[in-house]
This record gives sequence, structure tokens and C-alpha cells, in this order.
Amino acid sequence: MKVIIFGATGMVGLSALQECILDDRVREIVTIGRKHPEQQHIKLKSIELNDVTDLKRIEHELEGFDTCLFCLGVSSQGMKEDEYRRITNDITLSVAGTLVRLNPQMTFLYVSGSGTDSSERGRSMWARVKGKTENDLLQLPFKAAYMFRPGIILPSNGVRSKTKMYQLLYDVLRPFYPILRKLKSVVTSEQLGQAMIQVVSAGYPSPILESNEIKKISMDNKELQH
Repeated sequence: MKVIIFGATGMVGLSALQECILDDRVREIVTIGRKHPEQQHIKLKSIELNDVTDLKRIEHELEGFDTCLFCLGVSSQGMKEDEYRRITNDITLSVAGTLVRLNPQMTFLYVSGSGTDSSERGRSMWARVKGKTENDLLQLPFKAAYMFRPGIILPSNGVRSKTKMYQLLYDVLRPFYPILRKLKSVVTSEQLGQAMIQVVSAGYPSPILESNEIKKISMDNKELQH
């Protein structure tokens, strides 16, 4: 596979990048974002771009890809709905619209979140906006599109959250990781990245995947590889 990753410097995107580097099914990776990831590898190319809604000047570098892992996102805390919608929905759909035009046979994977509101009518602002984003993506003519809805993500393999408050919470909870990992709603960042690659590689019956499905796919994939 040839994979494009947006948000590769965040916790989720970095997990996806690490697993793509390790997986032999992925032969080429391009990351796009405001910063270069720290990782370096022979099959990795990083493109620094301040405004990801303006892909025009790099379109020639985005053709011929099989997969996009869209891991770009922000917390809704303290944000008004219009601004959160602009970042979460408008930017995502702008990128997706360009990629589906350049790569109509592409599989697009969007990392959403547990509790996303597909009806777009619920009380929770972030859940409505995420729900609209998922619905809009599923209307685009990609070969396939998958919406990942992880609940609690435990960082693993050296991955850390860029949000200081979240990372502090992870540090406090670390002694309890062995117990937390047993919960269906909890996935590790490693499991999340592994499940992404497996789903875009082999497909999945449903376009929307919750935490328990993500965890099961990762565990089944690990058993097959052994």
C-alpha cells in the first residue's frame, strides 16, 4: 500500500505512522502537516504544509495512493461550534474532496470518537459535528471509507499526547494500564494503528467501527501474523 497520513505528529497519527513503518504491507508513506514527524525511514516522506486545505501546489505528489489515514483533529474544549466545525468538518472535507478526485480508488479512514452522533441532532456539540463529518465523508465516491470511533486510547511504544493535561492523566493512570486494557472501550495506540492498516488492507463489513471492534481486529491480526 501507498499511504498518506494527516496529523502524524499527534498521538493517534504518530501511532498510525509507527505501525505503517513496521508493516510490510505498506511500501510508501507520505505525511502532510505543519510539522515534520521526528521519525525517519526509507519509505517515509514528509511534506510540511501550513494550510492543509490548500493542496493545489502538491497535488502532483498526492496521486497514485491507495489509502489516507486522516488523524487530524482538535479538542472541542472551550471552542464555539462554528470554529470547531470549520476545523473538524470543513478542513476534513476539503482534504477528502481533493484526494477522491486525484485517487478515486482510494480508501479513506477517518478517526472520529466514541459517542459521535450520526443523527447530527444531539445535545453534544462535538458529537454533532463529528457525526456530520462522518456522514459527509461516507457520501464521497471513495472506493471505501471507514470511521474509527475509539473511546479511551492508552499511549504505548513511546507515544505521548501533545495535550499536557491528557498526558498528565495518562501518567497518573499508568500503573492501572494492565486493568484498563481489559475493558472493551479501551484500546492502546498500538492496537489502533494496527487495526487501521488491517481494515484498509482487508476491508470490513461496517463503515463505522467502535472501540471493541478496533481492539478485536488488532488482536486477530496479531494472531494471524504469528
